[in-house]
Amino acid sequence: MGPTVVVLTALVTGTLAATAEPWLRTVAGSGSRWLRRPVAAPLAALAGAGAAALATGWAELVGFALLALGCALLVVVDLAVLRLPDVLVGPLYPALLLPLCVAAAAGDGWAPLARALLSALVLTVVYLVLALAAPSDLGPGDVKLSGVLGAFLGWLGWSQLVLGGLAAFALSAAVAVVLVAARRASRQTAFPFGPCMVLGAALGAVWGPALLPALA
Repeated sequence: MGPTVVVLTALVTGTLAATAEPWLRTVAGSGSRWLRRPVAAPLAALAGAGAAALATGWAELVGFALLALGCALLVVVDLAVLRLPDVLVGPLYPALLLPLCVAAAAGDGWAPLARALLSALVLTVVYLVLALAAPSDLGPGDVKLSGVLGAFLGWLGWSQLVLGGLAAFALSAAVAVVLVAARRASRQTAFPFGPCMVLGAALGAVWGPALLPALA
């Protein structure tokens, strides 16, 4: 979409996130500094701008922007309480998939939608297996979020899905190494994985075709 739409989308998502900040504290059940400071609004504005830049049509714009808003709120909550609440994750599925169905029917075709659904299933299964193998590293919220991020990345393409999925784990490992090296955490410290999932998905969406051209 054009720069005007990008700016307007950033303003809308940022404003909605700012409005939701008091509610986030209730959902999280915490007074963490992440929830007391104005963090969600700028994150949502940035994510909304990125969503609008990626979108090629109005239906995509709606789905991507709603996903961006929800992910920004989830990142803040996960940083605060190490949890991805169902009340935030669950609505992201219809918020993304319904607009994608409209986009498919309006001319984008059904192949991208089928790829999105398959990607959601594959990434969910991968996360579920990993969560069962290492429950201290991945929680139920991570598994549920993986599905909607998989659908988003799969809609864009296979290269976006692969890079986005791998980037989440690479980012998590890098953050852990830096924090342990700086003595800000130990090897037993629990880290929020949701932010790495969201940032990894963003990297995959933007850089997937360039870094993995064979899958593009």
